[in-house]
Amino acid sequence: MSYYIRILGTQDPDIHLDDISEELDAEALSAQFGVPRNEKPEKWTAFELKNEKGKLLATVERNPVSTEGIGREELDEFKQSILEFQPASAAKWLNDFFDKVKVIYAMELMPIGMEAENYHIITTTQGVIWELVNGILQADEEGFTNEEGYHILWQFPDDADGEWNCAVLNEKGEWENFNMDLADEKQREEFKAGKVPAAAKRLK
Repeated sequence: MSYYIRILGTQDPDIHLDDISEELDAEALSAQFGVPRNEKPEKWTAFELKNEKGKLLATVERNPVSTEGIGREELDEFKQSILEFQPASAAKWLNDFFDKVKVIYAMELMPIGMEAENYHIITTTQGVIWELVNGILQADEEGFTNEEGYHILWQFPDDADGEWNCAVLNEKGEWENFNMDLADEKQREEFKAGKVPAAAKRLK
């Protein structure tokens, strides 16, 4: 089963693969890029991300949001899907944010890409794109973040556990950041209600 991470950007610059390569080098990571023959490293719509052994870790697609096409279809699906989830304040914030989205980058992760020695290559690549498009993140079975990368909408499966960095909007429309235990039912309900869970650890 495919697993996707998406970056929804409010800006749509051309991102040269050299920009990604330089950041990988800075992190002491080695990777290869597979670009279709009819595309260029400085202007691409898709590429394959591989480790130094040539193993495929993920595919990356760039889908501009226009009046039609995959980008628009995905954005419309997101607009419909978030209405079912909480907090309601986050769903409203996302709905407004979607109106500013110009591009969606879809990263389809292969099982090998989720392995510890390869996952940092994926997150570094994601980070470069995220910073340049000024956007938010979405991940399957997790949900959406705000622009700072804090999780804002509960879309986790029922058996979710572990610690997670989240945020809720306060009465002033400002994000309040915290670290919560996903398995704690009381913390779940407080988060869904748009409140910082009493047992959560606040973050600056």
